[in-house]
Formats: sequence, structure tokens, C-alpha cells
Amino acid sequence: MTLSGLPCLLHLIMEKNMKKREEYRLRERQLNIRVTDYEYQLIKERMKASRSATLREFLVDVATNGFLINVDYSDIKALAYEINRIGNNINQIAHKINSEGSVYKKQIEEVQEDVSMIWKLLREKLYQIP
Repeated sequence: MTLSGLPCLLHLIMEKNMKKREEYRLRERQLNIRVTDYEYQLIKERMKASRSATLREFLVDVATNGFLINVDYSDIKALAYEINRIGNNINQIAHKINSEGSVYKKQIEEVQEDVSMIWKLLREKLYQIP
């Protein structure tokens, strides 16, 4: 055998070994994900805390044995809408004061009612949290 045939032979041996490994591989699917630096650090910290030996072991364990919490944000969206309304009312009152120098008592009462409603919604949500 010549030296020029050595790389070709090496390539054949490596290819044969790779095929053998693939035959015995339990996990045949590959996932590739991208994360931010912050997310990566968080994952690594949680992996260390879990005492998982490898990142793959940790991610598979979390993905298959972990649980997912679904949060209903509809109340928060309603709350954000109400807060936006209050902001608009305050802007209208401020504009009126700046242009005319006066404000109606009814406008101030409307804003106070809106703020009271926001506090009521917040209290309801806070008491629901376990």
C-alpha cells in the first residue's frame, strides 16, 4: 500500500465506523435552537442546579418530564386597556388646563372612578394568585 492510498483507506474506515454508530443510536432526531446570551446563561445555571451531567440530558429531561404553565392574559389586557383610557383622560384634562386654565369637576370624578376600577381589578387578580 502506498502513502497516497492511506487517506482514502482512513476515510473508508471512518465512514464505516460512523454508519455503525448510527445503527446503534437511540436518538435519531436532531434539534437545533438559537437562544440569547441571557437565555443561555439561565439554561446553564438551571442545568447546574439540576445536577444534570450534560446540557443535552438537562434539555431532554426538562422537555419530556417538565411541565408547562399556560397563563391567561386576557384580564391583564383588559387592565392595560383601562389604564390607557385613564391616561387619555388625564391628557385631556391637562390639555384643557393648559389651554383654558380650568377643569370640570366631572372630568376629575371620571378619572377617580377609573382609578378605583383599576384598583378593584388588581385586587381581584392578586387574591387569585396562590
